[in-house]
Amino acid sequence: MAIDYEKLIALAIPDVRQTYTARDTMLYALGVGLGRDPMDRDQLRFIYEKDLSALPTMAVVLASPGSWIRTLNTGIDYVKVVHGEQGLVLHRPLPVEGTLVGRTRVVDVIDKGAGKGAVVLSERDLTDAVTGERIASITQTTFCRGDGGFGGPARSTPAAHKVPERAPDMVCELQTNANAALVYRLSGDYNPLHSDPDVAAKAGFPQPILHGLATYGVTGHAILKSVCGYDPGRLCAISARFTAPVFPGETFAVSIWRDGDVVSFETRAVERGVLAIGNGRAEIA
Repeated sequence: MAIDYEKLIALAIPDVRQTYTARDTMLYALGVGLGRDPMDRDQLRFIYEKDLSALPTMAVVLASPGSWIRTLNTGIDYVKVVHGEQGLVLHRPLPVEGTLVGRTRVVDVIDKGAGKGAVVLSERDLTDAVTGERIASITQTTFCRGDGGFGGPARSTPAAHKVPERAPDMVCELQTNANAALVYRLSGDYNPLHSDPDVAAKAGFPQPILHGLATYGVTGHAILKSVCGYDPGRLCAISARFTAPVFPGETFAVSIWRDGDVVSFETRAVERGVLAIGNGRAEIA
Protein backbone atom coordinates (compact mmCIF):
# COMPACT_ATOMS: atom_id res chain seq x y z
CA MET A 1 0.00 0.00 0.00
CA ALA A 2 1.28 3.46 -0.90
CA ILE A 3 0.68 6.90 0.56
CA ASP A 4 -2.56 8.57 -0.47
CA TYR A 5 -1.85 12.28 -0.11
CA GLU A 6 -5.43 13.44 0.46
CA LYS A 7 -6.18 10.69 2.97
CA LEU A 8 -2.96 11.31 4.90
CA ILE A 9 -3.58 15.06 5.11
CA ALA A 10 -7.11 14.38 6.38
CA LEU A 11 -6.04 11.58 8.75
CA ALA A 12 -7.82 11.69 12.10
CA ILE A 13 -5.15 11.09 14.73
CA PRO A 14 -6.86 10.43 18.10
CA ASP A 15 -6.35 13.03 20.81
CA VAL A 16 -4.24 11.93 23.77
CA ARG A 17 -5.02 12.94 27.35
CA GLN A 18 -2.18 12.51 29.83
CA THR A 19 -1.89 13.24 33.51
CA TYR A 20 1.68 13.61 34.69
CA THR A 21 3.08 14.18 38.15
CA ALA A 22 6.07 15.81 39.80
CA ARG A 23 7.67 12.36 39.82
CA ASP A 24 7.44 12.21 36.01
CA THR A 25 9.01 15.66 35.79
CA MET A 26 11.94 14.60 37.96
CA LEU A 27 12.34 11.31 36.08
CA TYR A 28 12.53 13.10 32.72
CA ALA A 29 15.25 15.42 34.03
CA LEU A 30 17.25 12.47 35.32
CA GLY A 31 16.83 10.79 31.93
CA VAL A 32 18.48 13.68 30.08
CA GLY A 33 21.37 13.81 32.52
CA LEU A 34 20.59 16.36 35.19
CA GLY A 35 21.82 15.43 38.66
CA ARG A 36 25.17 13.94 37.66
CA ASP A 37 26.53 16.28 40.31
CA PRO A 38 24.00 16.02 43.17
CA MET A 39 25.52 19.15 44.77
CA ASP A 40 24.74 21.33 41.74
CA ARG A 41 21.89 23.47 43.05
CA ASP A 42 21.00 24.76 39.59
CA GLN A 43 20.27 21.23 38.40
CA LEU A 44 18.69 20.17 41.68
CA ARG A 45 15.68 22.40 41.05
CA PHE A 46 14.63 20.04 38.22
CA ILE A 47 15.07 16.75 40.12
CA TYR A 48 14.09 17.58 43.71
CA GLU A 49 10.57 18.39 44.83
CA LYS A 50 11.61 21.52 46.75
CA ASP A 51 10.84 24.46 44.42
CA LEU A 52 10.62 22.00 41.51
CA SER A 53 10.65 23.28 37.90
CA ALA A 54 10.00 21.40 34.67
CA LEU A 55 12.57 21.28 31.87
CA PRO A 56 11.07 22.98 28.80
CA THR A 57 11.99 20.09 26.47
CA MET A 58 9.87 17.67 28.51
CA ALA A 59 6.90 18.99 26.52
CA VAL A 60 7.92 16.83 23.54
CA VAL A 61 7.18 13.58 25.44
CA LEU A 62 3.80 14.62 26.87
CA ALA A 63 0.40 13.62 25.44
CA SER A 64 2.15 12.04 22.47
CA PRO A 65 0.20 9.94 19.95
CA GLY A 66 3.04 7.43 19.90
CA SER A 67 3.70 5.42 16.73
CA TRP A 68 0.64 6.66 14.87
CA ILE A 69 2.41 6.21 11.52
CA ARG A 70 2.53 2.46 12.23
CA THR A 71 -0.77 1.93 14.06
CA LEU A 72 -3.05 3.99 11.80
CA ASN A 73 -3.88 3.46 8.12
CA THR A 74 -1.19 5.77 6.72
CA GLY A 75 0.22 3.74 3.82
CA ILE A 76 3.74 4.49 5.10
CA ASP A 77 6.45 1.82 5.25
CA TYR A 78 7.09 2.16 8.99
CA VAL A 79 10.27 0.05 8.96
CA LYS A 80 12.03 2.69 6.86
CA VAL A 81 10.89 5.72 8.84
CA VAL A 82 13.50 8.09 10.33
CA HIS A 83 12.92 10.96 12.77
CA GLY A 84 14.30 13.95 10.86
CA GLU A 85 13.59 17.17 12.75
CA GLN A 86 11.99 18.26 16.00
CA GLY A 87 10.60 21.64 16.97
CA LEU A 88 9.05 23.06 20.12
CA VAL A 89 7.43 26.41 20.89
CA LEU A 90 6.39 27.09 24.47
CA HIS A 91 3.48 29.50 24.89
CA ARG A 92 3.98 29.47 28.66
CA PRO A 93 6.32 27.67 31.06
CA LEU A 94 5.54 23.98 31.33
CA PRO A 95 3.72 23.13 34.59
CA VAL A 96 5.45 20.74 36.98
CA GLU A 97 2.36 18.52 36.95
CA GLY A 98 -1.08 18.49 35.43
CA THR A 99 -3.31 16.99 32.77
CA LEU A 100 -2.67 17.87 29.13
CA VAL A 101 -4.44 17.07 25.88
CA GLY A 102 -2.35 16.51 22.78
CA ARG A 103 -3.96 17.10 19.39
CA THR A 104 -1.85 15.97 16.44
CA ARG A 105 -2.43 16.61 12.75
CA VAL A 106 -0.54 16.07 9.51
CA VAL A 107 0.48 19.47 8.17
CA ASP A 108 2.06 18.46 4.87
CA VAL A 109 3.39 15.50 2.88
CA ILE A 110 6.19 16.11 0.38
CA ASP A 111 7.01 13.61 -2.35
CA LYS A 112 10.75 13.72 -3.06
CA GLY A 113 10.38 11.26 -5.94
CA ALA A 114 10.74 7.54 -6.63
CA GLY A 115 13.68 6.13 -4.69
CA LYS A 116 14.16 9.42 -2.83
CA GLY A 117 11.56 9.04 -0.11
CA ALA A 118 8.85 11.30 1.25
CA VAL A 119 8.66 13.81 4.09
CA VAL A 120 5.75 14.02 6.52
CA LEU A 121 5.36 17.17 8.60
CA SER A 122 3.13 16.93 11.66
CA GLU A 123 2.17 19.26 14.49
CA ARG A 124 0.91 18.63 18.02
CA ASP A 125 -0.74 21.24 20.22
CA LEU A 126 -0.63 20.72 23.98
CA THR A 127 -3.44 22.32 25.97
CA ASP A 128 -4.37 22.27 29.65
CA ALA A 129 -7.23 19.78 30.01
CA VAL A 130 -8.94 21.91 32.68
CA THR A 131 -8.54 25.48 31.42
CA GLY A 132 -8.04 24.84 27.70
CA GLU A 133 -4.97 27.08 27.80
CA ARG A 134 -2.44 26.42 25.06
CA ILE A 135 0.85 25.25 26.58
CA ALA A 136 3.07 24.28 23.65
CA SER A 137 3.21 23.58 19.93
CA ILE A 138 5.37 20.67 18.82
CA THR A 139 6.45 20.03 15.25
CA GLN A 140 8.05 16.93 13.81
CA THR A 141 9.52 16.08 10.43
CA THR A 142 9.54 12.39 9.55
CA PHE A 143 11.60 11.10 6.64
CA CYS A 144 9.89 8.10 5.03
CA ARG A 145 12.72 6.51 3.05
CA GLY A 146 10.57 3.90 1.30
CA ASP A 147 7.65 6.04 0.18
CA GLY A 148 8.84 8.38 -2.56
CA GLY A 149 7.03 8.49 -5.89
CA PHE A 150 3.49 8.15 -4.53
CA GLY A 151 2.27 10.99 -6.75
CA GLY A 152 2.05 13.74 -4.17
CA PRO A 153 3.23 17.32 -4.54
CA ALA A 154 6.87 17.37 -5.65
CA ARG A 155 8.42 20.39 -4.00
CA SER A 156 11.32 21.27 -1.79
CA THR A 157 11.26 20.70 1.95
CA PRO A 158 11.41 23.79 4.17
CA ALA A 159 14.93 25.20 4.38
CA ALA A 160 16.85 24.28 7.52
CA HIS A 161 18.22 26.95 9.82
CA LYS A 162 21.86 27.76 9.08
CA VAL A 163 24.28 28.23 11.94
CA PRO A 164 26.73 31.15 11.64
CA GLU A 165 30.05 30.55 9.90
CA ARG A 166 32.03 32.25 12.67
CA ALA A 167 33.49 30.38 15.64
CA PRO A 168 30.88 29.58 18.30
CA ASP A 169 30.46 32.07 21.11
CA MET A 170 30.56 29.24 23.64
CA VAL A 171 30.74 25.45 23.84
CA CYS A 172 29.02 23.50 26.61
CA GLU A 173 30.17 19.92 27.22
CA LEU A 174 27.85 17.52 29.04
CA GLN A 175 28.70 13.92 29.86
CA THR A 176 25.87 11.39 29.50
CA ASN A 177 25.48 8.36 31.73
CA ALA A 178 26.06 4.84 30.43
CA ASN A 179 22.51 3.96 31.52
CA ALA A 180 20.97 7.13 30.06
CA ALA A 181 18.73 5.32 27.57
CA LEU A 182 17.45 2.94 30.25
CA VAL A 183 16.37 5.89 32.39
CA TYR A 184 15.06 8.04 29.54
CA ARG A 185 12.83 5.24 28.19
CA LEU A 186 10.77 5.49 31.40
CA SER A 187 9.43 8.80 30.05
CA GLY A 188 7.48 6.83 27.45
CA ASP A 189 9.63 5.56 24.55
CA TYR A 190 10.08 1.82 25.04
CA ASN A 191 11.57 1.02 21.63
CA PRO A 192 13.93 -1.93 22.35
CA LEU A 193 16.52 -0.43 20.00
CA HIS A 194 17.45 1.73 22.99
CA SER A 195 17.58 -1.01 25.60
CA ASP A 196 18.08 -4.49 24.10
CA PRO A 197 21.63 -5.30 22.89
CA ASP A 198 20.28 -8.04 20.59
CA VAL A 199 17.82 -5.70 18.87
CA ALA A 200 20.56 -3.08 18.49
CA ALA A 201 22.90 -5.69 16.95
CA LYS A 202 20.26 -6.67 14.37
CA ALA A 203 19.97 -2.98 13.44
CA GLY A 204 23.74 -2.81 12.92
CA PHE A 205 24.78 -1.06 16.12
CA PRO A 206 27.40 -2.31 18.61
CA GLN A 207 25.12 -1.38 21.51
CA PRO A 208 21.71 0.23 22.12
CA ILE A 209 21.62 3.82 20.87
CA LEU A 210 20.34 6.86 22.74
CA HIS A 211 16.88 8.17 21.87
CA GLY A 212 16.98 11.13 19.50
CA LEU A 213 14.70 13.09 21.81
CA ALA A 214 17.04 12.33 24.72
CA THR A 215 19.89 13.94 22.74
CA TYR A 216 17.49 16.82 22.07
CA GLY A 217 16.83 17.08 25.81
CA VAL A 218 20.54 17.10 26.70
CA THR A 219 21.05 19.82 24.10
CA GLY A 220 18.19 21.82 25.61
CA HIS A 221 19.89 21.47 29.00
CA ALA A 222 23.12 22.90 27.53
CA ILE A 223 21.26 25.96 26.22
CA LEU A 224 19.36 26.37 29.49
CA LYS A 225 22.67 26.27 31.36
CA SER A 226 24.78 28.40 29.03
CA VAL A 227 22.33 31.07 27.87
CA CYS A 228 19.32 31.09 30.21
CA GLY A 229 20.98 30.86 33.62
CA TYR A 230 18.86 27.77 34.31
CA ASP A 231 15.66 29.84 34.11
CA PRO A 232 13.21 27.58 32.20
CA GLY A 233 10.90 30.52 31.53
CA ARG A 234 13.51 32.05 29.22
CA LEU A 235 13.63 29.19 26.70
CA CYS A 236 10.73 29.98 24.38
CA ALA A 237 11.47 27.73 21.38
CA ILE A 238 13.96 25.12 20.25
CA SER A 239 14.21 23.24 16.95
CA ALA A 240 16.86 21.03 15.39
CA ARG A 241 17.69 18.38 12.81
CA PHE A 242 18.87 14.88 13.78
CA THR A 243 21.96 13.92 11.80
CA ALA A 244 23.49 10.79 13.39
CA PRO A 245 22.86 8.28 16.18
CA VAL A 246 24.78 8.55 19.45
CA PHE A 247 25.45 6.15 22.33
CA PRO A 248 24.75 6.44 26.05
CA GLY A 249 27.89 7.42 27.93
CA GLU A 250 29.23 9.72 25.23
CA THR A 251 30.11 13.35 25.89
CA PHE A 252 28.10 15.96 23.99
CA ALA A 253 29.72 19.22 22.99
CA VAL A 254 27.05 21.81 22.19
CA SER A 255 28.41 24.73 20.15
CA ILE A 256 26.33 27.85 20.69
CA TRP A 257 26.06 31.10 18.73
CA ARG A 258 24.13 33.99 20.31
CA ASP A 259 22.60 36.71 18.11
CA GLY A 260 20.26 38.74 20.26
CA ASP A 261 17.29 36.59 21.21
CA VAL A 262 18.17 33.90 18.66
CA VAL A 263 20.53 31.08 19.55
CA SER A 264 22.02 28.76 16.92
CA PHE A 265 23.55 25.46 17.97
CA GLU A 266 25.07 22.12 16.97
CA THR A 267 25.69 19.03 19.08
CA ARG A 268 28.60 16.64 18.58
CA ALA A 269 29.55 13.36 20.23
CA VAL A 270 33.07 14.25 21.36
CA GLU A 271 34.58 10.78 21.45
CA ARG A 272 33.75 10.02 17.80
CA GLY A 273 33.60 13.57 16.44
CA VAL A 274 30.11 12.88 15.09
CA LEU A 275 27.57 15.64 14.46
CA ALA A 276 24.43 14.36 16.20
CA ILE A 277 22.22 17.46 15.97
CA GLY A 278 22.57 20.20 13.37
CA ASN A 279 20.80 23.33 12.13
CA GLY A 280 19.67 24.11 15.67
CA ARG A 281 17.76 27.26 16.51
CA ALA A 282 16.37 28.46 19.83
CA GLU A 283 14.58 31.63 20.94
CA ILE A 284 15.37 33.17 24.30
CA ALA A 285 13.21 35.60 26.27
